[in-house]
Amino acid sequence: MASLKEKIGYALGDAAAGGITWKIMSIAFPLFFTNVFGLTFADAATLMFIARMFDVVTDPLMGSLADRTQSRFGTYRPWLIYGAIPFGLIFALLLYTPDFGPVGKRIWAYSLYLLMMAMYTAVNVPYGSLLGVMTDDDNEKNQFSSFRMVGAYAMGFITLLCFPYIIEFIGGEKMADGTYTVAAKQHQYAVIGVFFGALAALGTLACGLLTKERLKPIRAEKFSFKPFADLFKNKPWIILTLIGICTNFFNGFRYAVAGYLFEYCLKGDVTVSGFIINFTVFMTFGELTCMIFGGLSPKFTEWVGSKRRAFQLAAVICLVFSIGFFFIPMDPDYIWVMVAIVVLTSVGIGLYSPLLWSMYADVADYATEKNGTSSTGLIFSSGTMAQKFGTAVSGSLVALFLGLAGASMVTDQFGNTSVDPASITDSVLTMVWSLFSLFPAIFALIIILLTIIYPIKK
Repeated sequence: MASLKEKIGYALGDAAAGGITWKIMSIAFPLFFTNVFGLTFADAATLMFIARMFDVVTDPLMGSLADRTQSRFGTYRPWLIYGAIPFGLIFALLLYTPDFGPVGKRIWAYSLYLLMMAMYTAVNVPYGSLLGVMTDDDNEKNQFSSFRMVGAYAMGFITLLCFPYIIEFIGGEKMADGTYTVAAKQHQYAVIGVFFGALAALGTLACGLLTKERLKPIRAEKFSFKPFADLFKNKPWIILTLIGICTNFFNGFRYAVAGYLFEYCLKGDVTVSGFIINFTVFMTFGELTCMIFGGLSPKFTEWVGSKRRAFQLAAVICLVFSIGFFFIPMDPDYIWVMVAIVVLTSVGIGLYSPLLWSMYADVADYATEKNGTSSTGLIFSSGTMAQKFGTAVSGSLVALFLGLAGASMVTDQFGNTSVDPASITDSVLTMVWSLFSLFPAIFALIIILLTIIYPIKK
């Protein structure tokens, strides 16, 4: 029987990866790369697309490597313990803007982003795989998965809520219109990188030290490509991976476009009775809701009767309220209506998020029973790959679609690029609004259809 301390320790792992690094990468990076760092929309889109193709190779390889690791810390925990500091350090460097020309900046951004994705894989794939070796009790797996999601969403809530206030605390030079200069923003993000990178490293290390591996994977005697081939004969894995990709496309579009939604559609931050609502705080309302309903997910699943049915109902909630957001007037006066719809949408996200990882554990058990050897790390790596693929490709597509809608960049006399305000037309605003609402709704519908044919009945 796992202790509360161990469950909290496991939660710290996703608080670090999902609640800090991935949350900032999802919501702040698209805006950071184009409006602060100085990449063009095309460069930003290409960067995130290349990184995803990179992950298609590295994630499964990491899963297979983790399955064969043997050390005094176990199979998966050493990757967390030894990877914690590099993980936080590379994240900090990625939010630093060097004083290079356009070519040098591209090289820096591409190199550090790919390195960050590799480090995220090296930490997060073993972290997810831990769930398969900490317990063989299905109810306890659901509890660990629920703690994981609560940890991620609680830390995400803190991260996004603090973001604008940390920026104000760091301060810097402002322009005549009251907004910060690009140089000031670059300094702010660099400090944020150091602060949150240190927190991510500590959370990852604590997770590795506080958890236990009670079950030993049934390892193949030597390396083989057979486990990779077996995956494509595993119907539950194929369907669940597609579901995972769709859930991350659903979230990816919303988080990647939130900054543009506030900057362009709502004309900047909205202040209500002294309370600053910017794009990070806006999404914080959803994080808090996800944290609450992530904790309620096991009870909801028990009430509904199966993980598959619970996932399906949660996706219906996401579909309905995503479509509803599109019809809200594009006006700051309706900010609380927007917040309400975000909260209601997040009820669905909170309910299905813990289920995804618990269902991956079911698929890993199914594969072990069918094939005779454990491929837990390999199977969980597909969950991490789906996370990074869906989130970052959606971020790449956001940049691409905004460019197609007419948004463009201008270059100053020093070679620095920035968004041309004159290019933000009604078509761009409509595209931003649709990317936050209708595009996610399409993926919610696909999730519903996929859960209908998912074969594991637990």
